[in-house]
Amino acid sequence: MLTEVGPGKPMGELLRRYWHPVAGTSEFERMPVKAVRLFGEDLVLYKDLGGRYGLLDRHCPHRGADLSYGYVEPEGLRCNYHGWQYDHGGRCLAQPYEDMQDPAGTLRRNTRVKAYPVREKAGLLWAYLGPAPAPELPDWDLFNAPNGFAQAVFSEVPCNWFQCQENSIDPVHFEWMHNNWNVRLRGDHGPYVPTHVKVEFEEFEYGFVYKRLREGESEDSPMWTIGRVALWPNGFYLGHHFEWRVPIDDHNTLSVLWVLSKIPKEREPFVQERIPSWHGPIKDPATGRWITSHVDNQDFVAWVGQGAIADRTRERLGRSDKGVVMMRLRFFEQLEALQEGRELKGTIRDPALNRNVVLPSVCREEMLNGVPLAELEHHPILGGMLQDFFFQAGQPDEVREAYEQAVGRKTRGEKFFKLHEGGSFAHKGE
Repeated sequence: MLTEVGPGKPMGELLRRYWHPVAGTSEFERMPVKAVRLFGEDLVLYKDLGGRYGLLDRHCPHRGADLSYGYVEPEGLRCNYHGWQYDHGGRCLAQPYEDMQDPAGTLRRNTRVKAYPVREKAGLLWAYLGPAPAPELPDWDLFNAPNGFAQAVFSEVPCNWFQCQENSIDPVHFEWMHNNWNVRLRGDHGPYVPTHVKVEFEEFEYGFVYKRLREGESEDSPMWTIGRVALWPNGFYLGHHFEWRVPIDDHNTLSVLWVLSKIPKEREPFVQERIPSWHGPIKDPATGRWITSHVDNQDFVAWVGQGAIADRTRERLGRSDKGVVMMRLRFFEQLEALQEGRELKGTIRDPALNRNVVLPSVCREEMLNGVPLAELEHHPILGGMLQDFFFQAGQPDEVREAYEQAVGRKTRGEKFFKLHEGGSFAHKGE
Protein backbone atom coordinates (compact mmCIF):
# COMPACT_ATOMS: atom_id res chain seq x y z
CA MET A 1 0.00 0.00 0.00
CA LEU A 2 2.85 2.41 0.72
CA THR A 3 5.03 1.64 -2.28
CA GLU A 4 2.82 1.03 -5.31
CA VAL A 5 2.16 4.30 -7.17
CA GLY A 6 0.52 3.33 -10.47
CA PRO A 7 -2.95 4.48 -11.56
CA GLY A 8 -5.64 3.14 -9.27
CA LYS A 9 -3.23 2.12 -6.51
CA PRO A 10 -4.01 3.68 -3.10
CA MET A 11 -0.65 5.44 -2.69
CA GLY A 12 -0.59 6.45 -6.32
CA GLU A 13 -3.98 8.10 -5.93
CA LEU A 14 -2.90 9.84 -2.71
CA LEU A 15 0.31 11.29 -4.14
CA ARG A 16 -1.53 12.49 -7.24
CA ARG A 17 -3.35 14.97 -4.98
CA TYR A 18 -0.12 17.00 -4.63
CA TRP A 19 2.06 19.05 -6.99
CA HIS A 20 5.43 17.48 -7.87
CA PRO A 21 8.58 19.00 -9.43
CA VAL A 22 9.30 17.06 -12.61
CA ALA A 23 11.82 19.13 -14.62
CA GLY A 24 13.82 22.34 -14.70
CA THR A 25 12.69 25.30 -16.77
CA SER A 26 16.23 25.73 -18.09
CA GLU A 27 15.98 22.32 -19.76
CA PHE A 28 13.56 23.81 -22.28
CA GLU A 29 16.09 26.36 -23.46
CA ARG A 30 17.79 23.47 -25.27
CA MET A 31 14.81 21.36 -26.31
CA PRO A 32 11.08 22.04 -26.37
CA VAL A 33 9.89 18.44 -25.86
CA LYS A 34 10.89 15.87 -23.26
CA ALA A 35 9.70 12.32 -22.58
CA VAL A 36 8.96 11.72 -18.89
CA ARG A 37 7.60 8.89 -16.80
CA LEU A 38 5.65 9.69 -13.64
CA PHE A 39 3.67 7.40 -11.34
CA GLY A 40 3.91 4.58 -13.87
CA GLU A 41 2.57 6.70 -16.74
CA ASP A 42 4.54 7.50 -19.91
CA LEU A 43 4.05 11.19 -20.69
CA VAL A 44 5.52 14.00 -22.74
CA LEU A 45 6.35 17.43 -21.33
CA TYR A 46 6.64 20.34 -23.75
CA LYS A 47 6.88 24.11 -24.09
CA ASP A 48 5.10 25.45 -27.15
CA LEU A 49 6.11 28.45 -29.25
CA GLY A 50 3.67 30.58 -27.26
CA GLY A 51 5.61 29.83 -24.06
CA ARG A 52 2.98 27.58 -22.48
CA TYR A 53 3.86 24.22 -20.91
CA GLY A 54 1.86 21.05 -21.31
CA LEU A 55 2.01 17.46 -20.06
CA LEU A 56 0.29 14.89 -22.27
CA ASP A 57 0.03 11.15 -22.76
CA ARG A 58 3.14 10.13 -24.65
CA HIS A 59 1.19 8.30 -27.37
CA CYS A 60 -1.00 9.95 -29.97
CA PRO A 61 -4.55 8.50 -29.84
CA HIS A 62 -4.59 8.25 -33.64
CA ARG A 63 -2.20 5.33 -34.16
CA GLY A 64 -0.04 5.42 -31.05
CA ALA A 65 2.93 7.43 -32.36
CA ASP A 66 5.45 8.73 -29.80
CA LEU A 67 4.63 12.39 -29.14
CA SER A 68 8.08 12.99 -27.62
CA TYR A 69 9.21 13.19 -31.26
CA GLY A 70 6.47 15.66 -32.08
CA TYR A 71 7.11 19.34 -32.66
CA VAL A 72 5.72 22.38 -30.96
CA GLU A 73 3.48 24.96 -32.57
CA PRO A 74 2.41 28.46 -31.44
CA GLU A 75 -0.22 26.54 -29.50
CA GLY A 76 0.38 23.00 -28.41
CA LEU A 77 2.20 19.93 -29.70
CA ARG A 78 1.87 18.34 -33.14
CA CYS A 79 2.37 14.62 -33.80
CA ASN A 80 5.12 14.07 -36.36
CA TYR A 81 3.32 11.07 -37.89
CA HIS A 82 0.12 12.56 -39.33
CA GLY A 83 0.11 16.11 -37.97
CA TRP A 84 -2.58 15.78 -35.33
CA GLN A 85 -2.16 18.69 -32.90
CA TYR A 86 -3.07 18.94 -29.20
CA ASP A 87 -3.22 21.81 -26.72
CA HIS A 88 -2.19 21.81 -23.05
CA GLY A 89 -5.63 20.62 -22.01
CA GLY A 90 -5.52 17.58 -24.28
CA ARG A 91 -7.95 19.01 -26.84
CA CYS A 92 -7.26 18.08 -30.46
CA LEU A 93 -6.73 21.28 -32.44
CA ALA A 94 -6.04 19.87 -35.88
CA GLN A 95 -6.29 16.69 -37.95
CA PRO A 96 -5.12 18.04 -41.33
CA TYR A 97 -6.38 15.37 -43.71
CA GLU A 98 -9.47 14.47 -41.69
CA ASP A 99 -10.45 18.14 -41.41
CA MET A 100 -10.13 18.52 -45.18
CA GLN A 101 -12.45 15.59 -45.76
CA ASP A 102 -14.84 16.58 -42.96
CA PRO A 103 -14.92 20.39 -42.52
CA ALA A 104 -17.22 19.95 -39.51
CA GLY A 105 -14.33 18.27 -37.70
CA THR A 106 -16.44 15.49 -36.21
CA LEU A 107 -13.50 13.21 -35.46
CA ARG A 108 -11.33 16.07 -34.22
CA ARG A 109 -13.99 17.35 -31.82
CA ASN A 110 -14.34 13.86 -30.35
CA THR A 111 -10.61 13.25 -29.93
CA ARG A 112 -8.74 14.06 -26.74
CA VAL A 113 -5.44 13.00 -25.22
CA LYS A 114 -4.79 12.62 -21.51
CA ALA A 115 -3.42 15.90 -20.13
CA TYR A 116 -2.20 17.21 -16.77
CA PRO A 117 -1.65 20.82 -15.63
CA VAL A 118 1.88 22.20 -15.38
CA ARG A 119 3.07 25.30 -13.53
CA GLU A 120 6.40 27.06 -13.28
CA LYS A 121 7.87 28.12 -9.93
CA ALA A 122 11.42 28.70 -8.66
CA GLY A 123 13.01 27.45 -11.86
CA LEU A 124 11.10 24.16 -11.63
CA LEU A 125 8.19 22.75 -13.61
CA TRP A 126 5.52 21.24 -11.38
CA ALA A 127 2.88 18.72 -12.43
CA TYR A 128 -0.44 17.81 -10.86
CA LEU A 129 -1.77 14.39 -11.85
CA GLY A 130 -4.87 14.29 -9.63
CA PRO A 131 -8.52 15.25 -10.04
CA ALA A 132 -9.71 18.83 -10.14
CA PRO A 133 -9.72 21.11 -8.32
CA ALA A 134 -5.99 21.10 -7.71
CA PRO A 135 -4.70 22.54 -4.43
CA GLU A 136 -2.39 25.55 -4.42
CA LEU A 137 1.19 24.97 -5.50
CA PRO A 138 2.96 25.81 -2.20
CA ASP A 139 4.81 29.12 -2.19
CA TRP A 140 7.51 28.21 0.35
CA ASP A 141 9.25 31.30 1.67
CA LEU A 142 12.71 30.06 0.64
CA PHE A 143 11.61 30.37 -2.99
CA ASN A 144 11.34 34.13 -2.42
CA ALA A 145 14.45 34.69 -0.27
CA PRO A 146 16.56 37.54 -1.72
CA ASN A 147 20.21 37.55 -2.76
CA GLY A 148 20.64 33.86 -3.36
CA PHE A 149 21.95 31.67 -6.18
CA ALA A 150 19.55 28.78 -6.86
CA GLN A 151 20.10 25.63 -8.85
CA ALA A 152 18.17 22.40 -9.35
CA VAL A 153 19.63 18.91 -9.74
CA PHE A 154 17.81 15.83 -11.05
CA SER A 155 18.83 12.17 -10.81
CA GLU A 156 16.99 8.95 -11.55
CA VAL A 157 17.49 6.49 -8.71
CA PRO A 158 16.61 2.80 -9.32
CA CYS A 159 14.50 2.08 -6.26
CA ASN A 160 11.08 2.78 -4.80
CA TRP A 161 10.23 6.29 -3.63
CA PHE A 162 9.21 5.34 -0.09
CA GLN A 163 12.60 4.13 1.12
CA CYS A 164 13.99 7.42 -0.21
CA GLN A 165 11.45 9.43 1.78
CA GLU A 166 12.09 7.44 4.96
CA ASN A 167 15.62 8.86 4.84
CA SER A 168 14.07 12.30 5.46
CA ILE A 169 13.04 11.38 8.98
CA ASP A 170 16.17 9.48 10.00
CA PRO A 171 18.57 11.88 11.77
CA VAL A 172 21.04 9.27 13.04
CA HIS A 173 22.06 8.24 9.52
CA PHE A 174 23.76 11.63 9.08
CA GLU A 175 26.33 10.76 11.75
CA TRP A 176 27.37 7.54 10.04
CA MET A 177 26.59 7.88 6.34
CA HIS A 178 27.86 11.44 5.92
CA ASN A 179 30.12 12.29 8.85
CA ASN A 180 31.95 9.10 9.72
CA TRP A 181 31.85 7.51 6.27
CA ASN A 182 33.55 10.61 4.88
CA VAL A 183 36.31 10.11 7.43
CA ARG A 184 36.89 6.63 6.04
CA LEU A 185 36.52 7.70 2.39
CA ARG A 186 39.36 10.15 2.96
CA GLY A 187 41.53 7.25 4.10
CA ASP A 188 41.42 8.16 7.81
CA HIS A 189 40.42 5.82 10.62
CA GLY A 190 39.20 8.59 12.91
CA PRO A 191 38.34 10.42 14.93
CA TYR A 192 34.62 9.92 14.47
CA VAL A 193 32.20 12.74 15.21
CA PRO A 194 30.25 12.97 18.50
CA THR A 195 27.43 10.46 18.60
CA HIS A 196 23.73 11.15 18.98
CA VAL A 197 22.43 11.05 22.54
CA LYS A 198 18.81 12.06 21.95
CA VAL A 199 16.35 12.36 19.05
CA GLU A 200 12.75 13.53 19.02
CA PHE A 201 10.03 13.75 16.37
CA GLU A 202 7.06 16.08 16.16
CA GLU A 203 4.25 16.34 13.62
CA PHE A 204 3.02 19.67 12.25
CA GLU A 205 0.78 20.92 9.45
CA TYR A 206 3.23 20.37 6.60
CA GLY A 207 5.02 17.25 7.74
CA PHE A 208 7.26 16.19 10.60
CA VAL A 209 10.17 17.81 12.42
CA TYR A 210 13.10 15.79 13.68
CA LYS A 211 15.32 17.12 16.44
CA ARG A 212 18.68 15.74 17.47
CA LEU A 213 21.29 16.27 20.15
CA ARG A 214 24.88 15.04 20.06
CA GLU A 215 27.48 14.56 22.74
CA GLY A 216 28.81 17.90 23.95
CA GLU A 217 25.81 19.92 22.75
CA SER A 218 23.35 21.76 24.95
CA GLU A 219 19.61 21.82 24.47
CA ASP A 220 19.75 25.39 23.19
CA SER A 221 21.28 24.06 19.94
CA PRO A 222 19.02 25.01 16.98
CA MET A 223 19.15 21.37 15.88
CA TRP A 224 17.25 20.61 19.09
CA THR A 225 15.09 23.73 19.47
CA ILE A 226 14.08 24.00 15.78
CA GLY A 227 15.17 20.86 13.91
CA ARG A 228 14.64 19.88 10.33
CA VAL A 229 11.58 19.06 8.26
CA ALA A 230 10.43 15.84 6.61
CA LEU A 231 8.13 17.68 4.22
CA TRP A 232 4.81 16.01 3.48
CA PRO A 233 4.31 13.92 1.46
CA ASN A 234 7.65 13.29 -0.28
CA GLY A 235 10.08 16.10 0.53
CA PHE A 236 12.87 17.17 2.84
CA TYR A 237 13.66 20.75 3.92
CA LEU A 238 16.85 21.90 5.64
CA GLY A 239 16.49 25.69 5.64
CA HIS A 240 18.69 26.34 2.61
CA HIS A 241 17.57 23.56 0.30
CA PHE A 242 14.74 21.19 -0.57
CA GLU A 243 14.79 17.60 -1.73
CA TRP A 244 11.87 15.76 -3.30
CA ARG A 245 11.49 12.07 -4.12
CA VAL A 246 9.08 11.89 -7.07
CA PRO A 247 7.92 8.40 -8.10
CA ILE A 248 8.74 7.45 -11.67
CA ASP A 249 7.14 4.06 -11.12
CA ASP A 250 7.26 1.38 -8.42
CA HIS A 251 10.96 0.70 -8.98
CA ASN A 252 12.42 4.11 -9.86
CA THR A 253 12.46 7.56 -8.28
CA LEU A 254 13.26 11.02 -9.60
CA SER A 255 15.44 12.74 -7.01
CA VAL A 256 14.99 16.52 -7.18
CA LEU A 257 17.39 18.80 -5.29
CA TRP A 258 16.82 22.59 -5.12
CA VAL A 259 19.56 24.58 -3.39
CA LEU A 260 19.71 28.29 -2.59
CA SER A 261 23.30 29.40 -1.87
CA LYS A 262 23.49 32.68 0.03
CA ILE A 263 25.41 35.51 -1.62
CA PRO A 264 27.75 37.44 0.75
CA LYS A 265 26.19 40.65 2.00
CA GLU A 266 28.98 42.66 0.35
CA ARG A 267 27.72 41.39 -3.05
CA GLU A 268 24.14 42.53 -2.50
CA PRO A 269 21.89 43.31 -4.23
CA PHE A 270 22.02 40.20 -6.36
CA VAL A 271 19.20 39.19 -8.68
CA GLN A 272 19.44 35.82 -10.40
CA GLU A 273 18.06 36.10 -13.92
CA ARG A 274 18.11 32.37 -14.65
CA ILE A 275 17.96 29.30 -12.39
CA PRO A 276 20.07 26.52 -13.93
CA SER A 277 19.12 22.89 -13.70
CA TRP A 278 21.25 19.84 -14.44
CA HIS A 279 21.23 16.07 -14.20
CA GLY A 280 23.64 14.48 -11.75
CA PRO A 281 25.35 11.13 -12.40
CA ILE A 282 24.89 8.35 -9.86
CA LYS A 283 27.55 5.85 -11.02
CA ASP A 284 31.24 6.14 -11.78
CA PRO A 285 31.51 5.24 -15.49
CA ALA A 286 35.05 3.89 -15.00
CA THR A 287 34.18 1.38 -12.27
CA GLY A 288 30.40 0.97 -12.45
CA ARG A 289 30.24 1.62 -8.71
CA TRP A 290 27.95 4.17 -7.09
CA ILE A 291 29.44 7.63 -6.62
CA THR A 292 30.07 8.17 -2.90
CA SER A 293 31.86 11.54 -2.70
CA HIS A 294 28.83 13.84 -2.25
CA VAL A 295 26.04 13.98 0.30
CA ASP A 296 23.06 13.05 -1.84
CA ASN A 297 25.05 10.44 -3.75
CA GLN A 298 25.80 8.77 -0.43
CA ASP A 299 22.07 8.69 0.31
CA PHE A 300 21.44 7.07 -3.07
CA VAL A 301 23.77 4.23 -2.08
CA ALA A 302 21.72 3.56 1.04
CA TRP A 303 18.38 3.72 -0.76
CA VAL A 304 19.34 1.46 -3.65
CA GLY A 305 21.09 -0.94 -1.29
CA GLN A 306 17.72 -1.83 0.25
CA GLY A 307 16.58 -3.33 -3.06
CA ALA A 308 14.24 -2.05 -5.74
CA ILE A 309 11.46 -2.21 -3.13
CA ALA A 310 12.68 -2.66 0.44
CA ASP A 311 11.45 -5.83 2.12
CA ARG A 312 10.17 -4.40 5.39
CA THR A 313 9.19 -7.82 6.75
CA ARG A 314 12.90 -8.35 7.45
CA GLU A 315 13.44 -5.12 9.42
CA ARG A 316 14.59 -4.91 13.02
CA LEU A 317 13.49 -1.39 13.97
CA GLY A 318 15.06 0.41 16.91
CA ARG A 319 14.30 3.49 18.97
CA SER A 320 15.93 5.78 16.43
CA ASP A 321 13.24 4.66 13.96
CA LYS A 322 10.39 6.27 15.88
CA GLY A 323 10.01 8.93 13.19
CA VAL A 324 9.87 6.33 10.43
CA VAL A 325 7.06 4.54 12.26
CA MET A 326 5.19 7.82 12.83
CA MET A 327 5.38 8.66 9.14
CA ARG A 328 4.21 5.22 8.02
CA LEU A 329 1.23 5.37 10.36
CA ARG A 330 0.29 8.83 9.09
CA PHE A 331 0.36 7.58 5.51
CA PHE A 332 -1.99 4.73 6.42
CA GLU A 333 -4.29 7.25 8.09
CA GLN A 334 -4.17 9.50 5.04
CA LEU A 335 -5.08 6.63 2.75
CA GLU A 336 -8.22 6.22 4.85
CA ALA A 337 -8.84 9.98 4.67
CA LEU A 338 -8.66 9.80 0.87
CA GLN A 339 -11.22 6.99 0.77
CA GLU A 340 -13.52 8.97 3.06
CA GLY A 341 -13.20 12.17 1.03
CA ARG A 342 -11.53 14.19 3.80
CA GLU A 343 -9.03 16.97 3.15
CA LEU A 344 -5.49 15.66 2.98
CA LYS A 345 -2.52 16.68 5.09
CA GLY A 346 -0.46 19.62 3.91
CA THR A 347 -2.78 20.80 1.13
CA ILE A 348 -3.36 24.55 0.77
CA ARG A 349 -6.66 25.64 -0.76
CA ASP A 350 -6.81 29.34 0.06
CA PRO A 351 -4.62 31.48 -2.26
CA ALA A 352 -4.44 34.17 0.43
CA LEU A 353 -2.68 31.71 2.76
CA ASN A 354 -0.28 30.57 0.06
CA ARG A 355 2.18 33.46 0.24
CA ASN A 356 5.67 32.99 1.65
CA VAL A 357 4.61 29.91 3.61
CA VAL A 358 7.08 29.49 6.47
CA LEU A 359 8.66 26.17 7.42
CA PRO A 360 10.86 25.56 10.49
CA SER A 361 14.44 26.52 9.62
CA VAL A 362 17.65 26.77 11.62
CA CYS A 363 18.97 29.44 9.23
CA ARG A 364 15.89 31.41 8.21
CA GLU A 365 17.17 34.74 9.55
CA GLU A 366 20.41 34.44 7.57
CA MET A 367 18.59 33.44 4.39
CA LEU A 368 16.30 36.45 4.64
CA ASN A 369 18.64 39.13 5.98
CA GLY A 370 22.05 38.15 4.65
CA VAL A 371 25.48 37.34 6.07
CA PRO A 372 28.80 39.20 5.60
CA LEU A 373 31.50 37.20 3.85
CA ALA A 374 33.69 36.85 6.97
CA GLU A 375 30.77 35.31 8.89
CA LEU A 376 29.53 33.27 5.95
CA GLU A 377 32.91 31.55 5.60
CA HIS A 378 32.62 30.18 9.13
CA HIS A 379 28.87 29.62 9.22
CA PRO A 380 28.22 26.01 10.35
CA ILE A 381 25.36 25.55 7.85
CA LEU A 382 25.90 27.92 4.94
CA GLY A 383 29.68 28.22 4.89
CA GLY A 384 30.43 24.94 3.12
CA MET A 385 28.84 26.14 -0.09
CA LEU A 386 31.58 28.74 -0.48
CA GLN A 387 34.05 25.85 -0.68
CA ASP A 388 32.33 23.75 -3.32
CA PHE A 389 28.99 22.18 -4.28
CA PHE A 390 28.98 19.29 -1.85
CA PHE A 391 25.41 18.08 -2.45
CA GLN A 392 25.80 16.08 -5.68
CA ALA A 393 28.56 15.11 -8.05
CA GLY A 394 28.71 16.34 -11.61
CA GLN A 395 28.01 20.07 -11.35
CA PRO A 396 28.57 21.53 -14.84
CA ASP A 397 31.37 24.06 -15.23
CA GLU A 398 28.99 26.75 -16.44
CA VAL A 399 26.88 26.45 -13.29
CA ARG A 400 29.93 26.56 -11.03
CA GLU A 401 31.27 29.57 -12.91
CA ALA A 402 27.95 31.40 -12.64
CA TYR A 403 27.95 30.80 -8.89
CA GLU A 404 31.56 31.96 -8.56
CA GLN A 405 30.71 35.14 -10.42
CA ALA A 406 27.77 35.73 -8.10
CA VAL A 407 29.76 35.29 -4.87
CA GLY A 408 32.88 37.01 -6.20
CA ARG A 409 35.36 34.20 -5.55
CA LYS A 410 36.50 30.84 -6.83
CA THR A 411 35.45 27.57 -5.25
CA ARG A 412 38.18 25.09 -4.32
CA GLY A 413 37.36 22.06 -6.41
CA GLU A 414 37.32 19.70 -3.46
CA LYS A 415 37.58 15.93 -3.80
CA PHE A 416 36.17 15.04 -0.37
CA PHE A 417 34.00 16.92 2.07
CA LYS A 418 34.21 17.08 5.83
CA LEU A 419 30.63 17.40 7.00
CA HIS A 420 29.71 19.01 10.28
CA GLU A 421 26.54 19.13 12.33
CA GLY A 422 23.96 21.04 10.37
CA GLY A 423 26.18 21.90 7.44
CA SER A 424 29.45 21.28 5.69
CA PHE A 425 32.99 22.53 5.47
CA ALA A 426 35.15 21.18 2.70
CA HIS A 427 38.23 19.10 3.36
CA LYS A 428 41.01 19.60 0.87
CA GLY A 429 41.57 16.47 -1.18
CA GLU A 430 44.73 15.48 -2.98
